[in-house]
Amino acid sequence: MNFKNFIAIIIFTTLIIFFSVCNLSGQTAIIRGFVYEKETGEPVIFTNVYLANTTFGSATDVNGYYLISNIPVGSYELMVTNLGYDTLRMSVTLKPDEIVNKKLYLKKASYTLETINVTADKYEMRTETRTSVVKITPKQIKQIPSIGGQPDLAQYLQVLPGVIFTGDQGGQLYIRGGSPIQNKVMLDGMIIYNPFHSIGLFSVFDTDILRNADIYTGGFNAEYGGRISSIMDITTRDGNKKRIAGKVGVSTFGAKVMIEGPLKKQSETGGGSSSFIFSAKNSYLEQSSKLFYNYIDTAGLPFNYTDLYGKISINAANGSKINFFGFSFNDKVNNYKALSDFHWNSTGGGINFLVIPEKSPMLMEGHFSYSTYKIFLEEEYFPTRSSTINGFNIGLDFTYFIGKNQAKYGLEMLGYKTNYYFINSLNREIKQAENTTELAAYFVYKISTGKFIIEPGFRVQWYASLSNISPEPRLAIKYNATDKFRIKFAGGWYSQNLISAVSDRDVVNLFYGFLSGPDNLPDRFDGEEITHKLQKSQHAILGFEYNLTDNILINVEGYYKYFSQLTNLNRNKIFDENKAPDQPDLLKKDFIIEKGDAKGIDFLLKYDYRRFYFWAVYSFAFVHKFYENTDNELVEYVPHYDRRHNINLVGSYLLGSKMNWEINVRWNFGSGFPFTKTQGFYESLNFTGGINTNYIIENGELGILYADLNGGRLPTYHRLDFDMKRRFEFGNHMILEVNISVTNVFDRKNIFYIDRITHEKVYQLPIMPSLGINFTF
Repeated sequence: MNFKNFIAIIIFTTLIIFFSVCNLSGQTAIIRGFVYEKETGEPVIFTNVYLANTTFGSATDVNGYYLISNIPVGSYELMVTNLGYDTLRMSVTLKPDEIVNKKLYLKKASYTLETINVTADKYEMRTETRTSVVKITPKQIKQIPSIGGQPDLAQYLQVLPGVIFTGDQGGQLYIRGGSPIQNKVMLDGMIIYNPFHSIGLFSVFDTDILRNADIYTGGFNAEYGGRISSIMDITTRDGNKKRIAGKVGVSTFGAKVMIEGPLKKQSETGGGSSSFIFSAKNSYLEQSSKLFYNYIDTAGLPFNYTDLYGKISINAANGSKINFFGFSFNDKVNNYKALSDFHWNSTGGGINFLVIPEKSPMLMEGHFSYSTYKIFLEEEYFPTRSSTINGFNIGLDFTYFIGKNQAKYGLEMLGYKTNYYFINSLNREIKQAENTTELAAYFVYKISTGKFIIEPGFRVQWYASLSNISPEPRLAIKYNATDKFRIKFAGGWYSQNLISAVSDRDVVNLFYGFLSGPDNLPDRFDGEEITHKLQKSQHAILGFEYNLTDNILINVEGYYKYFSQLTNLNRNKIFDENKAPDQPDLLKKDFIIEKGDAKGIDFLLKYDYRRFYFWAVYSFAFVHKFYENTDNELVEYVPHYDRRHNINLVGSYLLGSKMNWEINVRWNFGSGFPFTKTQGFYESLNFTGGINTNYIIENGELGILYADLNGGRLPTYHRLDFDMKRRFEFGNHMILEVNISVTNVFDRKNIFYIDRITHEKVYQLPIMPSLGINFTF
């Protein structure tokens, strides 16, 4: 398949959708619009909008948008129900072929949480496939014990089914067998290349500006591509459209400020509006640790970061809008343990928009952004590493609502440049500078018929720089066996070009660099000819969800991911390819080909009722990889993130008559990670003078003899975190919150890494109490 065929597929898909929509007519009508919070003007997401005493209804999306189509003409009562808001009722009369636009404003409920039982989650479970995906809101994030009163997405992600986090320092995210490079992170449609700071307790995202985060741990449909394991799709708020508001917070770890407000106030009588939101947060742990945590290290904990994010939203009268946004994230570790210098910075900006055509049941969305990421690592005993990636991404998406069914298709284009430099443990230089372009088109059709929800999808990904095209079918199915019991499946084919610039010899990996897929790969692998340069995988996820009661949900999912082709940095290179062409590929290529698989099962129990919230997750998993040795035989190994058992327990309880006290607890247990043991040392001579080198008098460098790759196991990991909050309310909008938290209550000595040269054991963070104060206005 060539580029002309790629364009033909796009045109063919467009024509199918066009003719299917043009044939929609009859004695029916459409109601559509947005649901907003009356107090702030922010969209109310995932809430029920329906016609009373009928089966016609919809749930709002991440923009607060709803559409109910194919409604017989007549008079109805439009209703909106959502947790924490007064129920809204409105009379509507519909005429043939009419599209009625209704903006709806919800008022916060005057009664307390104890009397509320209505939720949109149950409706979505019956109407969406929701396989291998978790939707996260700021409310859920705040139920995790926070550090210094600053709840963070990084802390919540660690308790999700199938997610492995490597620890408090240098923590990275591994999702159902996929490495960080195989996880695509998007913020308002913009690609974020490194979402986590060196101290793994914090991400680059400010929880107070988030609207929603969709975490796909596998089996994602065709609207997403370019990664072979998982997707994180994060959306920020537009800002308060009614008044100036904000939040200021300080703690023993760092400080933050968030401010938002209208540029043009929103009016319920009509007209457009505009708003802004800005967030800044930083860590001064390097300074405060010398005062509060000098028992950990008298020199302090030199983990520094600063995160800035700003956004301006312009909204039209009919709900169409355009957003302008930008960010600057940076991270730095100064002279800590064996690290002489470690830092990265990431900047970017862009726009996204939402268009509501006046006379069509369609939703059009688009985005354009540019971002850059640079990372540098200098170690005491090893050579310097550096990596840079920068580029743009453009997307255009169309959604058509056809009764209870839905068609979505779109186009995507991205281009980026990677620059990488590394010297491996055998003192062989590996470097790359590449420009890459990718084009994609996709189509997804959601069919609701009887008890089934069927969602087939198809994506075509064109990797121009590699001259490779990847057709990728996807499928998601849900069977609503009863109102309480549902069976679900998701799967598909996936591909990506980016590869990791991580050394698998490290006990714990801090360096997180990027490389575009090289074209200089071995010609054969596992006895077969290599026909493409891409990394590819296939997913299959099967599970069920069961509402044991109205407040207890059980979710079980088994998964299998087959990574049919992977590209990895060659850890065994000892020859320059142009100087030793007859040597085996394993000894001369910069990159080698591997394959592997990941399989496991995840159990989730969730209880949420009145004052008490409980979340329990158990994951049982295996990850294996294979590479060829110099004899062309497959060698099996486990990657450094292979964790057999992982348990997370979270509890939250509200106290007091006004529920202004809150206690949160989280406990995590994980079996030990693999690592490569050190067998011995030797003097390594570089022969800088070639054959004229006098090896008798030349001073060599310290060389390391490694044992079998990841043949050892670190000790088990466990940690208990606790926090307690007290809220003080002053008037309608001013709230003071005091937070006392303790990280690692048991003072468990969890291994961070072992210095190969000195054999010093460096531990994760010990017991760390913290105090935080937040003022919201």
